[in-house]
Parts: sequence; C-alpha cells; structure tokens
Amino acid sequence: MASTTPVLSLEKLKEDVQTLIVGKEEIEKEIKELSEVLKSQKDVGMNGPLIDGEGYPRNDIDVYTVRTARHRIICLQNDYKTKMDDIEKALHELHGAQRDQLEKSVEPVQIEEARLSPFAKIDLVTPGSPAETGDFRVGDEVVYFGSVHKGNFKNIQAIGSIVQNSQGKPIRVIVLRDSKRIVLSLTPQRWSGRGLLGCNIVPLR
Repeated sequence: MASTTPVLSLEKLKEDVQTLIVGKEEIEKEIKELSEVLKSQKDVGMNGPLIDGEGYPRNDIDVYTVRTARHRIICLQNDYKTKMDDIEKALHELHGAQRDQLEKSVEPVQIEEARLSPFAKIDLVTPGSPAETGDFRVGDEVVYFGSVHKGNFKNIQAIGSIVQNSQGKPIRVIVLRDSKRIVLSLTPQRWSGRGLLGCNIVPLR
C-alpha cells in the first residue's frame, strides 16, 4: 500500500522555520559563551598551546576547562552547519507552499482579468535578494502586482506603497514570461542589499 505524505499547512511550516531559527540562535549564544571562557584562560583560543616549553601542562591556565570548551565548540560548529542547512531547506519549502497557495487562490475571474496587458517590466534582479528568492527574472512583464494592474496603474509609486506596507508578507504577483502567465510570491524584507526587493521595476512604454 503506497504511503502518502501529509501536506503541511503554512502555519506549521512557519512554526518549523521559527523553531529552527531559535535553535540556531541558541547555538550561537553557547559558542559565544564558550569563546569567552577561552578568552578568560589567557585568551588561549582554539589553537593556543596547552603545554609549556618543557612539555608539561601549562600551570597558568585550566587545561581541562580549555579542552572541554574547545571540544564543545567543535561539536556546536557541526550542529550549527546542520541547523543552517535545515533552515535553508525549510525556507525553500515554505516559499514553495506560499507560492502554491497564492496560485490556487487566483479565482477564474481574476485569471481572466490577469490577461490584461502588462504595465511594467523587471529589468534588474540582484543575486541573493527577495526578488531572486521569489523566482523573479529579468524580462518578466508585470500584469498584476498585488492589487495594481494596468487598469489602475498610474505610476511606479503605487508599487512602492504596496511594498512598504507588506514587509514580511507575501505579495501575489502575476507576470508574463515567454508569453505564459506565471503566479509568483514576493515577500518584501530587509536583506544584505538595498531596498526590500532587490529588483528594479520600470513602467512599460
């Protein structure tokens, strides 16, 4: 009998991501505390010698404490790498689920409206940005950006307003790519680069 994999709800996926992030922060905190321990031992660090020039254990530090802290840090660093991999996978699954939900939420009337001509175009997508995570590509022509479409589009500030009011919340965006309608999910958020999107949207002339 074939087994079926239950479809996790968005809320459950969000909770899983948050739990992983909390775990990551706990590891970071413990590594920092252990690093302070090593610093208190003559700042011996992870590689400082534990024996003196004559080959005896140093008597100016607690050798046992240093060894214990070093071993624990190495274990935590391995745990940290695993945790980061888990977070990346969980975020990928969450973004995919958000995109699927948004696509399913497009009602037939909305789909018909989405066949209106595009009003803007993506001419820049920065690597590592929210736009790249949302699968935006240079050349995509924007048909719907949240509630904005050609029928009510006046200027690019309309998109900027939606972005500013949607930090941390997914925006449904419909684009034309290779003459095909594609529903995307874009979540404006702070990242290492400028702005909340990491892409450039220009009006079509």
